[in-house]
Amino acid sequence: MSVITEFMANFRSISEFVTQLILTTMKKILFAAAIMALFTVNANAQFGFGAPQQQNGEPKAPELEYVVRLNVSLGQAYSSGDNGKGTRTIIPITGGTFEGPNIKGEVLPGGADYQLAVDGRNEVEAIYCIRTDDGVTIHVRNNGIIKMGGQGGMYFRCAPKFEAPKDSKYAWLNECLFLCQPGFGGAGGGITLDVWRVK
Repeated sequence: MSVITEFMANFRSISEFVTQLILTTMKKILFAAAIMALFTVNANAQFGFGAPQQQNGEPKAPELEYVVRLNVSLGQAYSSGDNGKGTRTIIPITGGTFEGPNIKGEVLPGGADYQLAVDGRNEVEAIYCIRTDDGVTIHVRNNGIIKMGGQGGMYFRCAPKFEAPKDSKYAWLNECLFLCQPGFGGAGGGITLDVWRVK
């Protein structure tokens, strides 16, 4: 009987050990799953992972917030010729104004739009500065594409990047992506640029 008793006692000890090991492992697995779920929720909230779906199953497009309209005056265009990659045309920026819900001021002269005509399209690279009505100078680099033809007649879209002083109230311009829809018929034969922030 002593042998059987000892065996049963050892068996119970082993069973308790295995049970405790299983419980501990399950707790660790559940804890890890909870952490991953929490991380996923926070990531979705902060970074927009898993965009809401539309009825057709496609992701919902990002929202846009209107920022500003620039009225830019232009000088006489000239060309530096074909450089092997395309034909470069320079369009001087001579001034202008801009105004939006939270920003307004003037477009400074001295910049230019450096367009490269290649494969039936013009690659836009406009580089210039603007100055707000409270005296803050902001650098602008606006890249885009102009392509004639197609169903819409002409495709002309740009993506401006702003460089504002980090200690100014316009520092938020450094931290966002922007889209721009240019239009012709501005003052003095210039161009208008409507800009939206991607939310």
